[in-house]
Amino acid sequence: MEYKSNTAPLYEALLAYRDSGQRSFHVPGHKNGQVYRSLLEQADQKQSDVKVGNNHRNEGEAEAEAEAEAEAEVKRSLGRSVPDGEESFRQAEGRGHSNEIRGLTVHDGNGTDGSAADVVPVSAFLEMMRLDVTEISGTDDLHHPEGVILEAQQLAADCFGAEESFFLVGGSTAGNLSLLLTVCNEPDSLVLVQRNVHKSVIHGLMLAGARAVFLEPWVDPASRLAVMPSLETVQAAVQAYPEAKAVLVTLPNYYGMGADLKPIAEVCHEAGMPLLVDEAHGAHYGQHPELPASALSCGADGVVQSTHKMLSAFTMGAMLHVQGPRLNRSLLRQRLAMVQSSSPSYPVMASLDLARRLLHVQGANAFTAGLAAVDAFKRGLTELPRFRLLQPEQLLQQEPPAGARPAAGGKSEAAVAPGRPEAVPAAALASAAGYTAQDPFKAVIYDGTGVLSGYGLQQQLEARGCVPEMSDERYVVLLFTLGSTLRDAEHLLQALQQISLEQEQSQSLGELSQRFTKEAANYISTWNNFQEGTPFSEPIPFSLQPIIEEDTTEVSIENCIGLRSAEMVIPYPPGIPLVYAGERISASVAARIKLLRDEGARFHGVSDTSLQSLRIIRE
Repeated sequence: MEYKSNTAPLYEALLAYRDSGQRSFHVPGHKNGQVYRSLLEQADQKQSDVKVGNNHRNEGEAEAEAEAEAEAEVKRSLGRSVPDGEESFRQAEGRGHSNEIRGLTVHDGNGTDGSAADVVPVSAFLEMMRLDVTEISGTDDLHHPEGVILEAQQLAADCFGAEESFFLVGGSTAGNLSLLLTVCNEPDSLVLVQRNVHKSVIHGLMLAGARAVFLEPWVDPASRLAVMPSLETVQAAVQAYPEAKAVLVTLPNYYGMGADLKPIAEVCHEAGMPLLVDEAHGAHYGQHPELPASALSCGADGVVQSTHKMLSAFTMGAMLHVQGPRLNRSLLRQRLAMVQSSSPSYPVMASLDLARRLLHVQGANAFTAGLAAVDAFKRGLTELPRFRLLQPEQLLQQEPPAGARPAAGGKSEAAVAPGRPEAVPAAALASAAGYTAQDPFKAVIYDGTGVLSGYGLQQQLEARGCVPEMSDERYVVLLFTLGSTLRDAEHLLQALQQISLEQEQSQSLGELSQRFTKEAANYISTWNNFQEGTPFSEPIPFSLQPIIEEDTTEVSIENCIGLRSAEMVIPYPPGIPLVYAGERISASVAARIKLLRDEGARFHGVSDTSLQSLRIIRE
């Protein structure tokens, strides 16, 4: 059955329900937002009472006070009592205060006697409540789709190049869990897993009672950031563990870095293994000529995408795409029903439907404005030599950034920036195939003088109204999307210019450059999690059996080397476990924990969030 790509069947079904005027005798309990309407009526009555009282005063005084009271009331409430139906929350918008800053409370009384306040959502939130439905006639069922959800998922499969697509209301986490629970179909199943994965992958291994062989990621020598495992590492691991049920990698990483996935897919398929890809940050890949290829187009069997990250869905909206014969789709559906709510959010699912329709209707043009914004930012950045942009060295040698002046030896300044190693020959990078593609929407910058760490630069930007995606000790990740504008880029450039001027006035660039060169060797990213000296680990078992607290003790970070951790240490963002429960802590990992802690990184999974100590398993 064919569906029109310019429709959004699920979203349109919710609109039809909203407009039908039917009364709800089903969940959710807010009854299409009706629970708050009596409060709106009270606000309207209060405003009327004020007007009546003012009739006994001086006409001019009464008019002024009435206007002031009306304005205050608008700011405290949503507006006036309105009838049911399509116009129920729109009449207030049409009464001249659609642009007012609405408050959240309606007071019983004059608001000065300390009386309790009733919380009333703003009109936009109430309007969304009218679309917040459940599995009733016409809205279909996510876990057994036969109608509009099935149509919406089939349109998504067509848009993203999959054979079958599934809507996720629990983010990419739900997709990673369901994929691992599908391929690990028996106890102690073995999976080959990129070591620096999101914590949801580890949780999937725990739920499945699986064993993992961790593949060490390839580390870009220029940025010192871990990307995905090299082709040689995957080949060696596949040969060493032919019984593995699947290979799982992350592409792109949090910084938008990636490489060609096709050779790895071929290795997996030759061994009869499905390739699973956590493509949470690459939902937009393959949708525009300037974007890297999607994992599906490279041959991946199961791909998880956070449609809310780089496209236009609501937070928690994601998709799982599958193709080929290597995944048991019947079992996958069962696993999805296990890890997702039996009462999924219809507004979240509708936002997935709309995000897909935007791409289907506009195609590559959907990204024109966003790409123009990020290009304007990158051009403007060349006028601020203090701040550098992360790019593959291979691309830097082939196409120096606009405005980069040739340095000694004919290389651009960007390729030999202070604190960075000499550029690696393009041929060497091509053979290593570790970092050859960069998401243009991820503008990763750092302070070339070394005065500001990534954390410090983020704080400076936030003080000027620019909120980055994340930072680590060196880098700040600035995330543009198809929703970004030229004004966003201009604001960001102005903020960086102010930061640069303030710092340059306090210290000479020569002194700053020397400091950067000295301290660059200490750089550690929260994304990195790799053990040097081995391409892959021994099989490590995971289970849900908890570690008994009586069998643990608290030990300072300085004294925990060689001991087994009783908890996961997860720098966040991006949520990559640095230490697993039961794993022995090496000297290098302890040093990394201390450095990240001292630089202000946040950690999940630990009982002592200040990370002065760790819980250790008693031997």
